[in-house]
Amino acid sequence: MIDRMVVGEVPRKHHIQHRGPDGALRWEHCITQDGFEGAYTIGYHVDRPHEQELVPSSDEITPRGWIVPQHGAPPPPLLKRHYRSGSLTHKGGTPLDARVPLLASPEVVCSVAFPDRDDDVYFVDGDADTLVFVHEGGGTLRSLLGDVRFGRHDYVFVPRGIAHRFQLSGPQHWLVLEFQGGMHIPKQFRNGLGQLRMDAPYCHRDFVRPDFRGPLDEGIRDTVVKRRDGFHTFRTRRSPLDLVGWDGTIWPWAFPISAFQPRVSSIHLPPTWHGTFAAKGALVCSFVPRKVDFHPEAIPCPYPHSSVDVDEILFYVEGNFTSRRGVGPGSISFHPSGIPHGPHPGSYEKSIGHADTSELAVMLDCAAPLTPTQIAATIEDEGYQRSFVA
Repeated sequence: MIDRMVVGEVPRKHHIQHRGPDGALRWEHCITQDGFEGAYTIGYHVDRPHEQELVPSSDEITPRGWIVPQHGAPPPPLLKRHYRSGSLTHKGGTPLDARVPLLASPEVVCSVAFPDRDDDVYFVDGDADTLVFVHEGGGTLRSLLGDVRFGRHDYVFVPRGIAHRFQLSGPQHWLVLEFQGGMHIPKQFRNGLGQLRMDAPYCHRDFVRPDFRGPLDEGIRDTVVKRRDGFHTFRTRRSPLDLVGWDGTIWPWAFPISAFQPRVSSIHLPPTWHGTFAAKGALVCSFVPRKVDFHPEAIPCPYPHSSVDVDEILFYVEGNFTSRRGVGPGSISFHPSGIPHGPHPGSYEKSIGHADTSELAVMLDCAAPLTPTQIAATIEDEGYQRSFVA
């Protein structure tokens, strides 16, 4: 997705024999997207990667994973909504089990999570690419392709189909985005060779790459696979993290939101200029501290607008949110299409003359309508819609 990496021991050409020092044949493992037409990574295992035994559900002590939102329910009343994610009572557990979906469509699921212990199994999401924004916390994403260290205010990307587990350091508070159609770098940020352009809002060096260390045995033999919204546990006789090397463009990474380079204009720029990552029917935007509009008659505060084709989620991280009052770190605003939204009373006029903003936030624009889950209602600010009436 970013570029090609080659690490460890790989043969001089793909699909040919690769043997270890003892003469044993390595097992080539192709991880592909879009059939065989898209991005791919090829890894080389010591043992057969497809020797798995399904663990019957009756043998498991507790079900794994999270409650997947069901679609088709009648939509709730059309309102601007505000959720206080920090007040969620469902906290704790491993990252695999701690996820709590709040807003969902068939293409995108937005969740929060407060995990408090390391994953005790490996996890493979066969349905979606996952992007985690680490509001609080840090640790290591351990994967088939290597370790990715992450910290506070980092994005962490896990491609679908990659076995991984999270190891945590300190209290955690995450925003988790699932993209059923995959996630990618916006095409306008690449040149004809696929390299990130010099005028892109970040460069190749900003991405924290996996640190590959060769075969690893942590004693874990169970892997949970999510496919078609179901969670299935498989058991292997040996460690699945037995790669001696790999070559490809599918790999996990971390990206600090502070590395995003904001645009500045004489007049207010639309949110697309803050676009960071793209997905099928969705755009992830990063709002970082920056200079604001410098036209002598500029109004720095966002103007009221009607997004007739897009639902908008905004996750507030820290700083002074010029257009909003009553929100704070961990707040999530949800503005559905069909009704106009904009700044709170007084914010529009008050912003005139400001030279910069300290806001830090993550925004998600979605083409498919989002539906709040039942648990979202338990943390909703019921007065949010009325707060826009002067």
